[in-house]
Amino acid sequence: MHGLSHWLGASGGRGFYNVGNSICWSVLVSEISSSLLARRPAGREANSLRPVSVERGFSPYAEGSALIRMGGTHVLCTASVLEKVPPFLKGQGRGWVTAEYGMLPRATHTRGDREAARGKQSGRTQEIQRLIGRSLRAVFDLEALGERTLHLDCDVLQADGGTRCASITGAWIAAADAVDWLLREGRITRQAVTSQVAAVSVGRVAGAALLDLDYPEDSGCDADVNVVMTGAGHLVEVQGTAERQAFDRREFNELLDLAELGIGQLFDIQRQSRSAA
Repeated sequence: MHGLSHWLGASGGRGFYNVGNSICWSVLVSEISSSLLARRPAGREANSLRPVSVERGFSPYAEGSALIRMGGTHVLCTASVLEKVPPFLKGQGRGWVTAEYGMLPRATHTRGDREAARGKQSGRTQEIQRLIGRSLRAVFDLEALGERTLHLDCDVLQADGGTRCASITGAWIAAADAVDWLLREGRITRQAVTSQVAAVSVGRVAGAALLDLDYPEDSGCDADVNVVMTGAGHLVEVQGTAERQAFDRREFNELLDLAELGIGQLFDIQRQSRSAA
């Protein structure tokens, strides 16, 4: 795997990086089952990500920020440094990384009420923001962070499937930039980010394994799995559900292989985005 200095990329500054379907990764496509090569309705190969772009420094106020676009899904991720920790961590010399997630009312085809107007968060929202927080904490040295909190806000501007995965992938970029800010300001003395983390969805649609499902694919799939991995190749979380048809171990392994392929490409995008001026 790449060394720490390589995957962290250049620190500071604003950057923009755009990648289509041509990005390469060390996992050979030939290792993926030939059943994955069927054409999808949008003309995308079964083992291809949607076009991905990242705009760093999108927010002029946050210590770190990134607007990530994965096809029709657009998520603004900001990282804020708070000089406090939750009560259960006070006096322990360790920091905390947490997240909030939300969708704009018209992020989808029909308007949804703001959760603030309803007076409570949905179970889905709570599940996703906890997932984002767990995923980022998996690649943080909380002692290096000191007694402060890195608060990530992931706001979905437009949704077309895979919003939680895009949030995790974009939040890592924002978080890494915020840690660079802490280092430049002299508030911490060593790197608090230990690895990359990214996520992607995979699923089976009409018997074929597909990478990075959009909304029509996700809503019509036989089974779908969200996979979160670190840059060291370790699994952080695997969320899998048979929506219409149960799947066996071989089919599950095929989906995991496909997810690893896609996450590897997302790691490349993260690194190149962080290296941009």
